[in-house]
Amino acid sequence: MRAVTYSAYGTDNSGLSVREVSDPKCGPGQVLIAVRAAGVNPVDWKLMAGDLDGMLDAVFPVIPGWDVAGVVVARGPDTPEFEIGDKVMSYARKDMVHGGTYAELVAVTAGSVARKPAALDWAGAAGLPPAGLTALRTLERLDIGGGQTLLIHAAAGGVKSLAVRIARERGARVIGTASERNHDFVRGLGAEPVVYGDGLAERVRELAPEAITAVADFIGGQLHTTLAVLAPGGRHASTADNSVDQHGGHWIRVRPDGAKLAGLGELVDRGRLAVEVAATYPLAEVGAAWDASRTGHTRGKIVLTP
Repeated sequence: MRAVTYSAYGTDNSGLSVREVSDPKCGPGQVLIAVRAAGVNPVDWKLMAGDLDGMLDAVFPVIPGWDVAGVVVARGPDTPEFEIGDKVMSYARKDMVHGGTYAELVAVTAGSVARKPAALDWAGAAGLPPAGLTALRTLERLDIGGGQTLLIHAAAGGVKSLAVRIARERGARVIGTASERNHDFVRGLGAEPVVYGDGLAERVRELAPEAITAVADFIGGQLHTTLAVLAPGGRHASTADNSVDQHGGHWIRVRPDGAKLAGLGELVDRGRLAVEVAATYPLAEVGAAWDASRTGHTRGKIVLTP
């Protein structure tokens, strides 16, 4: 099969190549998925840079990628949950960095797989798993519900826009920071936009003089503002800044969970959740896709197609 690989850690795209590799094996409790689309996440290029070497072993050559949408083409022993031909999606993170989703085939543990929502095309389905699960886990940790006012930093991005929609579905008022060019988009999500940058805390207080009951940070570097606007007894969490643990907050790391992913898919099919796809690239243009991801300014998800 064709796959994107790299054979050593590196901080630029020069180590990436698209080449023929052996098809993955499909073991007990796994399904083999023919990839129709694979989402791009910042963690993909951070892994190649060695940023998580202290947490996860890399087995070179690495095939990157942790999210996928595709068709089940084989299943291992004791995998009754799925049939050949099922259209599925998955947050396919494994215990080591190796056989990822930037490929024509990927073997995935059945417990991390859910059926693709009918309302999403392949690109949208590939963009939902880690982003949606990250947003959901953060909001669950913050116990977001009706009557609360939630601030989301950088609300126009892939994970953040899903967090806005899920929080609104739970009945919360949402204020989202964004550049002025993305304010209409943020309003369309159901949030009240506010320009980030100098003076942000004051602008948030003007919108919510009663103070913010919860803050979700998905980009890092926002702790000072978070603490400045948070109401006494309020809750805050970050997926990008582990120092929040030292200031009464929660550092969030998402886990693969097929059941919760299926629940997000149900929200999509009910018209309560949508996935914004910023751009799609063929595998051969993975470097351009990573360059776009590195800017940190894409609105929605970046997706690769085999």
